[in-house]
Amino acid sequence: MYKNFIKRIADFGVSFLGFLVILPVFLFVTILLAVANKGSAFFTQPRPGYKGRIFKVIKFKTMTDERDEHGELLPDEKRLTKIGSFVRKTSLDEIPQLLNVIKGDMSFVGPRPLLVEYLELYNEEQAKRHHVRPGITGWAQVNGRNAISWEEKFNFDVWYVKHQSFLLDIKILLLTVKKVFIADGISAEGVATMPKFKGTK
Repeated sequence: MYKNFIKRIADFGVSFLGFLVILPVFLFVTILLAVANKGSAFFTQPRPGYKGRIFKVIKFKTMTDERDEHGELLPDEKRLTKIGSFVRKTSLDEIPQLLNVIKGDMSFVGPRPLLVEYLELYNEEQAKRHHVRPGITGWAQVNGRNAISWEEKFNFDVWYVKHQSFLLDIKILLLTVKKVFIADGISAEGVATMPKFKGTK
């Protein structure tokens, strides 16, 4: 009952009201990032959602589009602006995803929506992460976020899919608030975000 009906109603109601409450912050961050990026404040990208269906995730854009002499994007750490780093560290970059939750593409809690190119790299067990809607936060995010390996991340995701409940979602949301305040697990060691997943050997 909860995961098939109540969760979606709660997601819509809370995200809609929440977006109205934080609208001033949303507008302020939008202006700051538009100036820092010298262009758009938003980043949209196709991501696989429930049952692998593709949707466009919406996030604040924390990096510029600077490229090298060959036209290739510079490494993440060189494109990450100061305001972008702050927005990422405080998880403010996730705010626009409330619109994805309102639309029904995402939930508050669930496995993070990753790149479409990863779909063909998952093994059978890892692919189970798509048996639920992706989330703004999830079990993997409160257990290491980007500071853990891809395999550990996927193990946490699949564990959540198998144990999803109202109490677990509340626990994850509370732990997420704690993680935001201590800014833990923002990046993997040696990189600004997280290295690309290349499949499990």
